[in-house]
Amino acid sequence: MSAGLRIALLTHSVLPRGGVVHTLELAEALTARGHAVTVIAPAEPGQRLFREVACRVALVAQPRVTGPLVEQVGQRIAALEAGLPAVLQAGRFELLHAQDSLSGNALATLAQRGPGLPPWVRTVHHLDEFRELTLAAWQERAWRAAHALACVSDTWCERMRHEHGVAPRRMFNGVNLARFTSAPQAGDAATLQALGLAADGAPLCLAVGGIEQRKNSLRLLRAFAHLRTTDAAWSGARLVMAGGASLLDHGPALHAWSTALRELGLDEGRQAAVWRTGPLPDAALPPLMRRARLLALPSLVEGFGLVALEALACGTPVLVSDRPPFTEHLAGCPAVAWCDPLDERSVAAGLRQAALLPRPPTPPRVCLEHGWMRSAALHEAWYREVLRPATTADAPVPAHPPALACP
Repeated sequence: MSAGLRIALLTHSVLPRGGVVHTLELAEALTARGHAVTVIAPAEPGQRLFREVACRVALVAQPRVTGPLVEQVGQRIAALEAGLPAVLQAGRFELLHAQDSLSGNALATLAQRGPGLPPWVRTVHHLDEFRELTLAAWQERAWRAAHALACVSDTWCERMRHEHGVAPRRMFNGVNLARFTSAPQAGDAATLQALGLAADGAPLCLAVGGIEQRKNSLRLLRAFAHLRTTDAAWSGARLVMAGGASLLDHGPALHAWSTALRELGLDEGRQAAVWRTGPLPDAALPPLMRRARLLALPSLVEGFGLVALEALACGTPVLVSDRPPFTEHLAGCPAVAWCDPLDERSVAAGLRQAALLPRPPTPPRVCLEHGWMRSAALHEAWYREVLRPATTADAPVPAHPPALACP
């Protein structure tokens, strides 16, 4: 067996976001394969990583940012540029793996300042569309400057190839079947009671990730409201929007959400028809998924849609958009309903269909095929390919090595 590598996985936050979860799960799987892994994340005063992780964690001091979004992003990048050198020097890492644009920009700057930075690679989960040119430039620099590039779906591999002329390596997400299981757990009842979501029979439609334009939150809300007024089976249903921690400005989406609630005559709160929970304890998500009748994910843009696999593993049917990347790995899964995310009537029909689907008693095949240990093995092979030029004939890793094709 090859010797373990000293790897740093850099993520953008200590809050429970999809990219952060990906980083932590990958870190633990790589650690289980014998590598010395450190998760590096920025943290504001008083913050800590939202869950314990079975590897070393290094937090980079991040001041509380102020001002418009561009200034906030600039402040976050600058704080990483200032704080990372000491962490990287102490870790003596062989390879750095950035999962986001903030750390990608910081590493690009540190590499420009002089030799000594280990080779670094980047995973692009998805790209956002920014009207602000500075944000768009930062986003592109954060992956173009990397030694090698990966994406979590064939969809984004293809988009990066056709839109940007690069060919990333396909590195899929995984699902933790030890955490996400359909079997009821001892603490489920207490967790749900604390959330005010005891199993009282009322249909519960769950969405994870907060109010965002790319999550299609507004159409989901309108579709849910339509079912409550037109379908007797949904008259007492609740829509729970779990999570929502984000570093981006979703002010316009939140304003549109509040306006729609008033227009639809819906109350919002812990005991109301609609409840935005905000960030939840990490242990609360699996029982919440088991309690839900369905998970709604009619997104306009996703990198992979990990939460759909987590819900399926919990025995909960899901509604997803009839578009990539969902069509890559969920096609043919019997516990999945589909919708046109741009059509509120289609979203409503999909919600109704998903609520009628049988609960899968065991994890569907798609969950079994997307395990973190398999993902870690693929990452390890990728890392060693990137490092090979640096360890053969003492040749340095080029700034832009030959592109790696999607498998």
